[in-house]
This record gives sequence, structure tokens and C-alpha cells, in this order.
Amino acid sequence: MSAIIWILLILAAGAAAGFGGYTYRKNYVEKKIGRTEDMARRLYDDAVRKAEDFKKEKVLEAKEEILKAKAENDREKAENEREMRERRNEVQRSERHLDQREETLDKREETLNRKSQSLEDRENNLNNKIADLARKEAELDELKQKQQAELERVATMSRDEAKQIIIDKVQKDAYHDAAAMVRDIEFQAKEEGEKKARNIVALAIQKCAADHVAETTVSVINLPNDDMKGRIIGREGRNIRALETATGVDLIIDDTPEAVIVSAFDPVRREIARLAVEKLIMDGRIHPARIEETVEKARRDVENQIREAGENAVFETNQHGIHHELVKILGRLRYRTSYGQNVLKHSIEVSHLAGLMAAELGADVQLAKRAGLLHDIGKAVDHESEGTHVSLGVELARKYHESEAVIHCIQAHHNDVEPQTVEAVLVQAADAISAARPGARRESIENYIKRLEKLEEIGNSFDGVEKCYAIQSGREIRVMVKPDDVNDEGIRVLAKEIAKRIEEQMEYPGQIRVNVIRETRSTEYAK
Repeated sequence: MSAIIWILLILAAGAAAGFGGYTYRKNYVEKKIGRTEDMARRLYDDAVRKAEDFKKEKVLEAKEEILKAKAENDREKAENEREMRERRNEVQRSERHLDQREETLDKREETLNRKSQSLEDRENNLNNKIADLARKEAELDELKQKQQAELERVATMSRDEAKQIIIDKVQKDAYHDAAAMVRDIEFQAKEEGEKKARNIVALAIQKCAADHVAETTVSVINLPNDDMKGRIIGREGRNIRALETATGVDLIIDDTPEAVIVSAFDPVRREIARLAVEKLIMDGRIHPARIEETVEKARRDVENQIREAGENAVFETNQHGIHHELVKILGRLRYRTSYGQNVLKHSIEVSHLAGLMAAELGADVQLAKRAGLLHDIGKAVDHESEGTHVSLGVELARKYHESEAVIHCIQAHHNDVEPQTVEAVLVQAADAISAARPGARRESIENYIKRLEKLEEIGNSFDGVEKCYAIQSGREIRVMVKPDDVNDEGIRVLAKEIAKRIEEQMEYPGQIRVNVIRETRSTEYAK
């Protein structure tokens, strides 16, 4: 019973399961079919919507294309209209320009017609004038021939002879003009040359220290031993600084054994420093206080030496009554040299020479000697004051009440002014003799002779020169010319050419004067 029940239960359960499965499947299939239909409907709706959107998009694109085409058409139309306006404007401008040219051409044609008429009138006038001129020219030629024949008859010379006279006159005038031009050029060159020369000399002095400069600007002090150099220098250089400050010179202490060099352009300062250092070496006490005291004593000693040198020069030349300050300044020339020649000795020598020549000529001996002694007085202060030694000497002589005759001799001894008295000329000559004599100035006899020979050789190398002499120790060349070959105007040109060749071919100190002399002599003998 129970088994049948279980079987019935199982069958009932299976039937129930089958019915439930059928019912589920039926519901599932129906739902799936419904979903599929919904999906198909949605796809259809989407397709319809997309088709509508695509249609609208294409319609919009078509409208945009139409608008673009219309805008492009409008732009092209506007561009065409603008070009048409420009072309119309250009055509109008061309028409106006052509109208203006046509008007201008009409005016020009009228002007040319008027000018043509005027030119025809002028041509007729010119033809008439040419005919008149030709007639007058023929008359002038005939008159000129008659006048020339009359002049030849009156002057008793031919046409060629008269032409030669005119050529000679023109040539002489040309020489005169050339000489005047040379003189003007020389004057201008001297004015400009003085300024340039100062700069050139200053630069040359800075770049070149010759042996002569070293010899005349330094003094050597011998030392007992090399240990003395350290004592002169002092601790941290205080002694040498005190010496240089007190004396105004440069002390050079180098590797030179047992020697100290004193360097300065001022010879008086250099002498004071030399004496002071020698006294300090002898004394042995070297310190700043002692240095100042010793330098002061050396300065007094040098001043005494200067005064004594001036008094001795005045006594030797027998020129009393000179102001005592001028005597002191004269004594300073003891420490001044020129080309290696002591200026004080040179002044005494010039004084004696000028006095001797004045005595021979019957001139004022005392004036000549006094002027000769004082002629270079300006060299004693030319390193302290501006100006040449001549101008400085004139100022000193006038300051200390020397006579105008002496002042004139000082002023004229280098031709700064033209000498007006015999004594001034004698001082010039004595100065040249003292400086030019062999041995007076530092120059070897071989170089001296070679320089004179070279000067004479240059002078004799020119045509028309008869004789040539180098004088004043080569500071002047005197050229004698043949009067038949060189005229009065030609000597100026010849002097210029000789001076130019000397400048190109020679080296020399100072300047060389070129004197060209032309003279005509006629000699007869009474028998």
C-alpha cells in the first residue's frame, strides 16, 4: 500500500513537474517573443529616427553649401566691381594725363616756334657781326703789320730779338715770383715748425737718453765699501727718502760696486746732493735729522762757491759794478754745460774775445766785454723759467739795471733782433768763435772734419757754384756762385735747394746757415 502510494505520489509529482515545466516554458517563450518584438520595435524606431536625423543633416549641409556658393558669388561680384572701378579710374587718369601732355606739347610747339623765329633773327645778327669782325680783323692785321714794321724801324731790332727780350723779362719775373713764394713758404713753415718742433723734441727726449744726457745729468759718488749702501738707504729706506726730499734729486743705488749715482737735470741741486752725501759718508752719522742738517750746510757751501765763481769771473774780465744778484746768477753758470762746454768758461772767453776785437776796431771795449760776459746769463735759469735763454737773459739784465746797449747785445747775439751796434756784432762773432773752435765742444776731430767735407761736397755739387766753404765749425756754409750762370733771383732758389739736400743727406745738431753770394767784379790795370 505504501509502495503504490509512493508511486502515485511520484507520478503526481512528475505530472506536477511536467505541468509546471510546460507552464514555465510557455511563459518564458512568450516573454522572449515579447522582448524580441520590443527590440525589433526599438530598432525600427531608432532606424526611423536616424534616417530623419541624416535627412536633416544633409538638408543643413545642402543649405550651407548654397549659402557658401552665394557668398562666394557675392565676393567675386564685389571684386569684379572693384576692379572695374579701378580700371575706370585708371582710364580716367590716363585720359587726364594725355590731355595734359597734349596741352604741354601744344605750348612747347608754340614756344619752339617763337624760339625758332628768334634764333633765325639771332643767326642773321651773328652772321652780320661775323662779317663785321672778319672785316675788322683784316683791318687790324694790316694795321698790326704796319705798326710792327714801324716799331722795327724805330727800335732798330727784329721781331725775334724783341721776342727774346720779352722772354728774358718774363723769365726774370718768374724767378722773382718763385723766390718770393719760397720766402713766404719759409716764413709760414717757420711759424708752424716751431710748434711742431717742440712736440717732436719733447717726444724724442722722452724716448732717447743719449750718452751726453747721462754724462751731464748724473754724478758718481765713490763709497769706501759696499756696506755704506745699506746705511745710506737706512731702515725701510727712510735715509734715502730723506736725502731725495731734501735735495730734490734721485739717488740710484744699484749693483755698481762702491758707488752711488746722483741724477738730476738741475746741476746746482746735483752738486748740493753730492757734497751732502760725501760729508755724511765722512761723518758716519746717517739719519734723517743729520741729513737735513748736512744738506743745509752743503747748500750754503754751494751758494758760496757760486758767488765766488761769479766774483772771479767779474774780476777776471775786469767788469765791476754788476749787481750782486746778477753776479750770483752768473756764478751758477759754473754748473751749466752746453754741448759739453762749460758755459761760465765760455762766457769769460767770449768776453775776452769781444774785448780784443773791439780794441782792434776802436769800439767800446768795456761794453763789448760786459755784454760778452752776460750774453748767456739766461742759461742759468732756463730750466726754472719758461722762455729761451736770450729772452730770460734780457729780462735779468733789465731787472738788475744793465744798460740798454748791453741788453741789445744780449738780445741780438742769436739774431733774435737785428744787431744795431758794432759791439752787438762783435759779441755774435766772439760767441761763434768760442763755440766753434776745435775742442770747445764734445765732438771727435774725425767726425768734425768729415762733417765739414760733406758740407762743402754738397755745396759744390750744384751747377753754377764756383767755391764753397764750411765755416763756424760746420754751422754755416758759404757758397760763391758764378755771376754769369746764376742771376740775383736764382740764388734764392739755389740756397733753398742746398739747404734741402743738407737736410736729406746729413745729421747735425742745431741748424746750418746757407749763405749764397753772387758778385760781379771788373778789374783793369793802369800801365
